[in-house]
Amino acid sequence: MKKIKQWTLDWWLIGILVLAAFLYSWNIWEAGNANDYYTAAITSMIQSWHNFWYGAFDPAGFITVDKPPVALWFMAISAKIFGVHGWSVVLPSILFGIGSVALIYNMIKPRFNVWAARLAALALTLTPIVVADSRTNNMDATLQFFLLLASWCLMKAITNRKPWLVIMSFALIGVSFNIKMLQAFMILPALLLFFWLASKQQLWRRLATLGIALAAMAVMTLAWPLQVDSTAASQRPYVGSSQTNSEMELAFGYNGTERLLGQTTGTGAAFPGMGNSKTKATGEMNPTSGATKGNNSKTGTAPTGTKGNPPTGTKGTTGTPPGGNGGGRPGNGQGQGGTPPAGTNGKQPTVKTKSGTSTNNAPANFAEGNFKGGRGTGGGAAGGRGGGAAGGRGGGAFSIGNAGPLRLLQSDLGPQISWLAPMAIIGFISAFAYYLDRKRKWYQTTSQQNHLLFWLGWLVPVAGFFSIASFFHPYYTIMLAPPLAALFGIGTVTMFNQFKLSFKHWQSWLLPLALAATTALQTWYVSLYYQWQPILVVIAGVIGLALLFIARTKTWRKSALGVAIAAILAAPGFWSLTPTLAGSSSGIPTAGPTLLTSGGNSGGIGSGSVNSGLLKYVEAHQGNAKYLFATSNASTAAPYIIKSGKAVMAIGGFNGTDPAITLKQFKALVKSGDMKYYLSSGRSGNSKIEAWVEKVGKKVAASKYGSKTTTNAQNNQGGRMAMGGMGSGTLYELDASMVK
Repeated sequence: MKKIKQWTLDWWLIGILVLAAFLYSWNIWEAGNANDYYTAAITSMIQSWHNFWYGAFDPAGFITVDKPPVALWFMAISAKIFGVHGWSVVLPSILFGIGSVALIYNMIKPRFNVWAARLAALALTLTPIVVADSRTNNMDATLQFFLLLASWCLMKAITNRKPWLVIMSFALIGVSFNIKMLQAFMILPALLLFFWLASKQQLWRRLATLGIALAAMAVMTLAWPLQVDSTAASQRPYVGSSQTNSEMELAFGYNGTERLLGQTTGTGAAFPGMGNSKTKATGEMNPTSGATKGNNSKTGTAPTGTKGNPPTGTKGTTGTPPGGNGGGRPGNGQGQGGTPPAGTNGKQPTVKTKSGTSTNNAPANFAEGNFKGGRGTGGGAAGGRGGGAAGGRGGGAFSIGNAGPLRLLQSDLGPQISWLAPMAIIGFISAFAYYLDRKRKWYQTTSQQNHLLFWLGWLVPVAGFFSIASFFHPYYTIMLAPPLAALFGIGTVTMFNQFKLSFKHWQSWLLPLALAATTALQTWYVSLYYQWQPILVVIAGVIGLALLFIARTKTWRKSALGVAIAAILAAPGFWSLTPTLAGSSSGIPTAGPTLLTSGGNSGGIGSGSVNSGLLKYVEAHQGNAKYLFATSNASTAAPYIIKSGKAVMAIGGFNGTDPAITLKQFKALVKSGDMKYYLSSGRSGNSKIEAWVEKVGKKVAASKYGSKTTTNAQNNQGGRMAMGGMGSGTLYELDASMVK
């Protein structure tokens, strides 16, 4: 008679899952529109199956977003059930984030032990960028879950000798491709290595299983993109962020090779410095009176005017960003930005950089001599809100630091992902030695070593890519969180067991070394933001180490280890708490102390604004037109789509530079009466259409609709990077008589 498995609750795991649920979801009702680019798409997708299938950005199905729609499908289903709200579109990311914690626990527990699994789950929960990503409607938390699910299926397949689970595992990688394209393939080396080492099948069966699995992956990978590309262009939306209206080109271009080599297509003047991660602009934040708190600040009059003087780079002098219609393109110290709206809580802090000065929401004590290591590039979203993500340093437009082997430990990316990196790396060495079977030949690995090599096979290629890549956002580093968490959990347990050995054994020194290295790295990270608090990190680390040495041969040594672990989890735990306390749900998510006094502002994509008077005017005069109006880019269009649920054409897609429509086609829309208005936002990649509109269009006086501007419930995203979209600009009326 088959024995029935008994399920027992692990209350430690339940506590960790509750902690994850709190960190990922608390204050999410302050999310505003989250990333309005994707929220606009969700608003459009729930209006028709056609839009749902293609991931259309606008209700008319003119253009898609820059990613495949699988992650958006889950968000659209949530929005269909609960309505379009910031929290409802973020809900799937929250659930997938919690699911990832449960998955990593269940991947480690069977092969190692329950404490390794608990520590890994806790480390993943307290990784700052995981918390930040799980609070947005970006695709990264969804991708992390599906990659872990694929890996879990493969491990179950090996353990239970179920070839169909191998096929399922690789098929899920194909599904993951349709979440963020080639990023999903970054763990393929780990899957292939693990299957080859761990499988007990005969060689020909192993090859056959692998061949079928790879075929399943290819089918799931290509089914949707090929269906899109094989559909006539007139029967589907234009593929956003592509130059040839092709999903395959998008996959291997914008979302493929350009991520490694730097963006080379569709940039125009949208992203100064994009693709150049070798030039680093260091900055220093100076205090001003009254840092703006994004949650509660009212938005002032949207900027208008023409290009002005560039910010100056003179120390101690704040350069004035030039005015621009609708906010213009991002400041880069060269006069590229528009003046941001004035808040009611005081001036924003100035940012001094090599190329000029700018502003960013930052803590009131983010000052030289108090809040050390100020961060900020020369300019940012919408005329100077910080530089890149979170007002971070360098790395062109995206604050990704200098390319090189230590990039992931640098001040730009390190505080988001690398707090426990020394423990994880040294932990791998410890665990691999701990599970070595000396009776076997050197090339024969144990089951535990195979699992360790899987996590290393995930970590190394991904870390290698981010160390040299030119075009990515800091929040992409969530890809590193699972292997770092897993190796931390496994390694901590094995290092503790080895620590009890005589000090004559080199393994006994690994735990003190790992704790000391981790404490040193964390002290540096904290010192970038605070003056005296790093001393607390040092004291906690020293106490943890001292207790371990004192209790090494005593019965309470486990308690000493608990104190040491608590000491090295305190700082990343605080960093992870900041998005939750700030109610942050940013288009470019990040974590850190700056969120606490900036109302969750991360200086990234996501918080567009709506001129309510303009919206009422175009709605009242839309008539039978298909579109409310056209504009150059998705940033300007997105908040109007969300607010009205009606079609707004972003003629240039995300960057404003996609060749999605020709002047001839645009004139045809005007002639047919489908397009009656054009909102000039101050920049456009399609200069022919913009020039024609400005030449023949009839300007609508602002007095006819007023200049009242409204923003998200929570203006915590700091404007769309490089996109303008401040909700204002020049409105032109168009009619058929203008077409010749």
